[in-house]
Amino acid sequence: MEKDGRASYLYGTVHVGKQEWLYPGPLMRRAMAETDTVALEMDVLDPAIAARIQQLMLFRKGPKLPAGLQERIRRQAEASCLPYAAIAALSPELQVVTLTVMLAKKEGLDPAYALDVMLAGFGHGTKRPVVSLEEPELQMKALHMKTPRETQAFVEASLNSLESEKALGALKRLAKAWEEGDYTTMADYPAWCECMETPVERKAMQRLLNERNPDMAKRIDQLHRQGSRVFAGVGSLHLFGPTGLPALMQKKGYTVERIDFARP
Repeated sequence: MEKDGRASYLYGTVHVGKQEWLYPGPLMRRAMAETDTVALEMDVLDPAIAARIQQLMLFRKGPKLPAGLQERIRRQAEASCLPYAAIAALSPELQVVTLTVMLAKKEGLDPAYALDVMLAGFGHGTKRPVVSLEEPELQMKALHMKTPRETQAFVEASLNSLESEKALGALKRLAKAWEEGDYTTMADYPAWCECMETPVERKAMQRLLNERNPDMAKRIDQLHRQGSRVFAGVGSLHLFGPTGLPALMQKKGYTVERIDFARP
């Protein structure tokens, strides 16, 4: 995307990955070389950011889940070879999110190979500024429901998806679409993910994607206007539709052009 005679880049990441995905191809290497600032949802390699995230993940208040839901979480943890004690201190929402990540790991999609981590390492390793587009508090707020009833409904829907393997199917399909540069499938995620079937799920997705995009677009624009050439890596689902980052940057006066990667 270009404005004021300078180009910046939006790059769609995935938060779990494969080791071979960590090696950028020629188009990505060129974009990284042409920029001087790395912008991520959050710089997880920043010790201060990491410490804040760790504290925010802990379950501090609110009623406990019904015993039946707690037992289902425990069974899912055991099925993932994860001691329940390892997630017991997390909020209920983050417990089921962690179980989803563990499910992906069993399929070879590991958070240790998340592209966000690779980009943070590239920025720090090349002495570029690495900027967090969001505060941890805001991101964690988006991950949590607003009422105990909503929390219970979200956890129950998430467990239904885990137990039926719908969550696994959606993860594998999204990862395959990213690997193959299948933008149509990624753009249609809400239609096929089977993760927006209840009002609580739809509200959660609205908070996780659409409601976060305007602030990230504003921050990227600020960096660009200050003279930076920005390489912004954000989750791929933030890039699609009328509320996606490319559309928002166009509204801010940027010329946005999609760069197509060659499919394997």
